[in-house]
Amino acid sequence: MNIQFGTGVLFMLPNAGNLATNPTPYKLGALQSVQVDFKSSLKKMYGQKQFPLAKARGTIDVSAKAKLKSLDVGFINQLYFGQTAAVGKTIIADDESHPIPATGPFTVTVTNSTTAVTDYGVRYSSTGAQLMKVASGPTTGQYSYAAGVYTFAAADEGMGVLISYSYTSTAAGSSTIVLANQLMGYAPEFRAFLYNTFRGKYFGMELYDCTVGNFSIPTKQEDFWEVDIDFDACTDASDTLGQIYADNY
Repeated sequence: MNIQFGTGVLFMLPNAGNLATNPTPYKLGALQSVQVDFKSSLKKMYGQKQFPLAKARGTIDVSAKAKLKSLDVGFINQLYFGQTAAVGKTIIADDESHPIPATGPFTVTVTNSTTAVTDYGVRYSSTGAQLMKVASGPTTGQYSYAAGVYTFAAADEGMGVLISYSYTSTAAGSSTIVLANQLMGYAPEFRAFLYNTFRGKYFGMELYDCTVGNFSIPTKQEDFWEVDIDFDACTDASDTLGQIYADNY
């Protein structure tokens, strides 16, 4: 008797379609669940009575879904986007605290000004109220922004502000994927291998040609982030869907 327990282990190997640079096999980390479904259309023929006289199976849809807790941008790009990846990342400086100078010029240069990219707003430290962004000449409750430097009204001198902005980092081990708009049908394809061993019994399933259809990152209060992927399988160039491996007894 072959009894299995736990999530199993899932490997994915990019092998066809629109592949990212350097196609790389991935073992899905912190796997939470996997489900493989074989869904067929069952056609039934009836006469004048209630029960069918004959039935036949038609098309079979092979789909799978997996949940994992590991956020790996390399895996996401290799198996879903197939885009160009570069070293580095863009980070949000969230509510960076600064005082507006008590004397002019009433400007604040943020900590990462040399690599600042986008202004994401300013709030008063004391009240949390949002300041309005203007092109130039700010008055009370307003600010202007250019190249990592924030300018405030003289009337707001000495006030504490919380500044949010994005900036770039070239730290090793980080990646950026530019999500270019591709033609319909553009997608990586991969081979999937799911296996598990329990009490000395092995069960494995290999699907030769898979494509991810849905990819999502739902978040919730008081829980770890999770990656959900749904993928479908079809036959490869040899007209083979895959294989199932098992210890019987």
